[in-house]
Amino acid sequence: MAHAVDACVHCGFCLPACPTYTLLGDEMDSPRGRIVLMKEVLEGTLPLADAAPHLDRCLGCQGCVTACPSGVPYGELITAFRGWSEPQRQRSALDRGKRWAILRALPAPRLFSLAARVGQFAKPLAPALPAALRAPLDLLPESVPALHPSPKVTRSRGQQRGRVAFLVGCAQQALAPNFNAATLRVLAQNGIEVVVPDGQGCCGAAALHTGARAEALSLIRANLAAFDPGEYDAILSNAAGCGAGLKEYPAVLHGEPDEPQARAFAAKVMDVSEYLFQLLQAGDLAPPLPASRPLQVAYHDACHLAHAQGVRAAPRALLRFIPGVSVLEVPEGDLCCGSAGTYNLEQPELASQLGARKANHILSVQPDLIASGNIGCHTQIQSHVRRARSRVPVMHTVEVLDLAYRGEL
Repeated sequence: MAHAVDACVHCGFCLPACPTYTLLGDEMDSPRGRIVLMKEVLEGTLPLADAAPHLDRCLGCQGCVTACPSGVPYGELITAFRGWSEPQRQRSALDRGKRWAILRALPAPRLFSLAARVGQFAKPLAPALPAALRAPLDLLPESVPALHPSPKVTRSRGQQRGRVAFLVGCAQQALAPNFNAATLRVLAQNGIEVVVPDGQGCCGAAALHTGARAEALSLIRANLAAFDPGEYDAILSNAAGCGAGLKEYPAVLHGEPDEPQARAFAAKVMDVSEYLFQLLQAGDLAPPLPASRPLQVAYHDACHLAHAQGVRAAPRALLRFIPGVSVLEVPEGDLCCGSAGTYNLEQPELASQLGARKANHILSVQPDLIASGNIGCHTQIQSHVRRARSRVPVMHTVEVLDLAYRGEL
């Protein structure tokens, strides 16, 4: 943490890249302001309770990391600080209960699915409920699909050209199971065998980024035990937040006996768009069928794909690979949509403002379809696009490619 604090020269390049500073205009709600707050808390000159409201409003989107000319690892700093400070926090019983419910439900697809179904019945009551209870109901889709667990092994079609392991994720199994189904079909179409290892679970990112370090370490070590990097060409995720979380394992376990294992694991982790883009560059990606009509696709950069993982070109190239598809760039495309893991549940007012802002910018380019690569972004954008009374479909990038392969785009 000291290294990250010292690296900041307070130049201000991070200010326009920060969603909360953009909304609030308060220096303490900017990355450089929060670095000062963390420094003062660590040095004992500022009570944690005074700094906490500003630090809690940070989305952890890492837009500031992309903008920073000094290379300040702000994402690592805020994550480490939250893990260090959480045991010292004095939270209300309601706040503790909400955090407990979020951290228990998110990693458990069956429990999450049940909670979502119960929420469907409570949704008509949402306008009369407090913001803390209204937020999760507002984000629920119009219907909750049935759970469809992914098969343990998906064989390649035709000659096998690769073998990968796949992290199936948590919430998206309940909210958007077709993300995984489409991913498996597209990989198989391209000669890739996909294995879903037993014993895998939540990536741990939600726990880690909300300061629940002990819970995160348990989840991380379970995944390290489940995945043997030496058996696979790559370890794939189709959720930007999960993929970024997997790549953080070495930093989280820095100095621990299992750090070398975490490094070997993280070296194999790729977003599915990265992996498919490698096939495309090598001339090994099967050509999809043309779209039935010219399609304008607005691509949304998920923060933990663009900023945390640096993956921008791959999904755009995959979409443009489909004959008849054009990719539209979205105004303020680098600014977070407000989902940010559990943020839209913990900071619903700010998250809603960012969601509405993002939806308006996306709809301003008049797309036929909206594509992204993260379940949180998908849920947030879909919710606010519907609130704007638009029926433009919101899909995962791989879903679009899957439809093209099946001649249904």
